[in-house]
Amino acid sequence: MSESSGRVSETPVEPLILDRWSPRAFVAAPISEADLLALLEAGRWAPSAYNSQPWRFLYARRDTPDWERFLSWLIPFNHSWAQHASALVYVASHTITAGKAEPVPAPTHAFDAGAAAVLVQLQAVRAGWATHPVSGFDKEVARAGLELPDDYALNAAIVIGRQGPADILPEGLRARETPSGRRPLSELAFAGRFPAQTGA
Repeated sequence: MSESSGRVSETPVEPLILDRWSPRAFVAAPISEADLLALLEAGRWAPSAYNSQPWRFLYARRDTPDWERFLSWLIPFNHSWAQHASALVYVASHTITAGKAEPVPAPTHAFDAGAAAVLVQLQAVRAGWATHPVSGFDKEVARAGLELPDDYALNAAIVIGRQGPADILPEGLRARETPSGRRPLSELAFAGRFPAQTGA
């Protein structure tokens, strides 16, 4: 059993994993290009089918020309707190596996991009940054703004910044500014086959 950030795991888990959670209270701190790329470098080392590395990270840092544009694609709720962060990274993935005689669909592109995104977030925790992945943004407007080719999927965005105290958030969000729990492992892991469903 492990415990960190008020979370308790059922079996020993690395504290780095338990320390990763998704706050919304950020202080408006800059992040250098080198520091952000050091976080994205961790994602570069994720596993992928056939080592195709389908993920792509499209980013903007606060106080740079692209910052307000990247923020504008978020839904209003996410914009309200993400505007105080240090960077916003959109995570895309190539839906085609290239390098073969003929390009073929890449069925695991989103799975592989998710693995890369998790490594970025864990590296951020180790480096003293907080992250909050989001799916709440206008995907069509973001695709156009990013000039994303048709054979790329836009999966999610990662908000990165320096975590601030909960009391800088609107009152309605302060109670939610705490690491969330998880379902018991017995509801998520099954030996042999999926369990029979009960009820309607």
